[in-house]
Amino acid sequence: MRLIGAAKFLIIIQLTRLVTNGVKMYFRNIGNSVFVLRYMMIRKILTAVTLLMLFFAVNASAQRRAYVITRDDTLRGALTPLRTCYDVTYYDLAVKVDVKKHSISGSVVMKYRVTEDFDSLQIDLTARLRIEKILFKGTALTYRRVVNSVFVTFPETQHAGSIEEITVIYSGTPVSAKSPPWDGGFVWKKDAKGRDWIGVTCEGVGPSIWWPCKDHLSDEPDSVQMKFTVPTGLMCVANGRLRDTLNTGDGNTTWTWFVSYPINLYNVTLNLAHYSFFSDTFSTANQPLQLHYYVLDYNVPQAMLQFQQVKTMMGCFEKYFGPYPFPRDGYKLVETPYYGMEHQSAIAYGNDYINNKSGFDYIIIHESAHEWWGNNVSASDYADLWIHESFATYAEALYIECTKSYTDAVEYLKGLRWQIRDSVAVAGPRGVNWDGTRFDNDMYMKGAWIIHTFRSVLNDDSLFFRLILGIQKEFALKTISTTDVIQYINRATGHDYSAFFNQYLYHSSPPVFEYKLKQKGKNTQLTYHWKSDDPAFAMPVEITNSYSYLFGKQIKTFERVNVTTEWKTITIPNFESGDFDVNTDKFYVKKSLVQ
Repeated sequence: MRLIGAAKFLIIIQLTRLVTNGVKMYFRNIGNSVFVLRYMMIRKILTAVTLLMLFFAVNASAQRRAYVITRDDTLRGALTPLRTCYDVTYYDLAVKVDVKKHSISGSVVMKYRVTEDFDSLQIDLTARLRIEKILFKGTALTYRRVVNSVFVTFPETQHAGSIEEITVIYSGTPVSAKSPPWDGGFVWKKDAKGRDWIGVTCEGVGPSIWWPCKDHLSDEPDSVQMKFTVPTGLMCVANGRLRDTLNTGDGNTTWTWFVSYPINLYNVTLNLAHYSFFSDTFSTANQPLQLHYYVLDYNVPQAMLQFQQVKTMMGCFEKYFGPYPFPRDGYKLVETPYYGMEHQSAIAYGNDYINNKSGFDYIIIHESAHEWWGNNVSASDYADLWIHESFATYAEALYIECTKSYTDAVEYLKGLRWQIRDSVAVAGPRGVNWDGTRFDNDMYMKGAWIIHTFRSVLNDDSLFFRLILGIQKEFALKTISTTDVIQYINRATGHDYSAFFNQYLYHSSPPVFEYKLKQKGKNTQLTYHWKSDDPAFAMPVEITNSYSYLFGKQIKTFERVNVTTEWKTITIPNFESGDFDVNTDKFYVKKSLVQ
């Protein structure tokens, strides 16, 4: 999920509603007390202006804010021997939700393969939740807490190659999310009829805020079973396939869901509401894919209309990225009391059935793109989260390219570019539980522009689309790093693009095209180079070499030049220096005329 972009969007919606409602009220009641109506209208408009000012204040504050890495971030972000000594293969999670008390209780069986001999290991669970006991072969283990991590000691050495399991029993009151999905926790809301509507989201903050696990992106289990016991009358929707429902006879029902693929643990979720279910089918080249939709019962008509774009989207994404990655578990959209999240095979949808000005529902398209970028191919460290967000954001442009044209896709990207801040590097610090999506948008918009720029550098769409499809195939159902992506691209292209990605991913500023111009008769002498952080950076770019006018509009043509950090001089014949430009529709660069 985007931070500033989504917040801006929601505030603008509210701003528009307030102003519109104020104006409507004024004209509808023009014959009534003018004084009172004008007062109410002005009050609404002032409220709207206040919201707008608040947005800009929040935006400015976010730009200034520096995130301090804490001890907890280090404990949960680092791969120490206490974590690399075991590999989790399966979780069996059982949680009872007390809706009235906003509390939970439950257990998790954690099955793992021992990779190195050990007698102690680390798991994670927020200190807000109480561990009642940790069992190993029926024996209670000793453990100690450090912040939100738990260090468990075994009575004897566990040996490499063996398959073992522990059971953690816990309970307590989980954190309630204040502004989901941008902060994590349980979401306790009511629907329009005053009925309970509950969800949970934990990207960035981590799944250990509500259940015990090995809270690190690099360790995805092969499968997960989830049993959620909730008040009878509420439907429970989670990841994967529904295996069973059981009325426990005490006013509760247990819903059992099963995920049959590796899954990012922050994607594990539950949703409780008075849902209605309907379905559709997308025909693929391999086999029909079931599309399941769970929406609030009174929203079925508009959902049936809005979700029709899913099949078009699936066709586009399968064209670019390959088959839907989780056919056994199916595809679901689940209406949630928060904006949205890429929960694997149970995508959270809370966009109020609104299309953006480009004609598509951003949440459907962006969050579904994560089924490929984030869920099939997953980051192994929060430093690599740009792999999720940059490609998913670029997927929005590809959806437009698929349904409209490349030109329309570029226009869409240009509409995102103003949100790029160049304040921090797109790739974050390694080995800490640091989630850049909470503090900066650049891994979204700038990340999409990096991919778009790289596509322009290749100047070969056939190769570009083979690369992104190849990444999906090469790393399917795996966790990978930034280095893995770069090395794959270098191998597949036979060219070393390390300096390109180093500059764009690991430095906050893009390369600057510095240039000098000198008019010499009818010709222009151009002297240019890249100003960059990486001294090895080299990249072609397009510059204007001629122009013409059509119906009073200037039409520019470009030529491609190779640029390095070394100064170079060329002559552009029959060209006025004042008309010089760089093609920023294809390349995310800065430009600077120097004297």
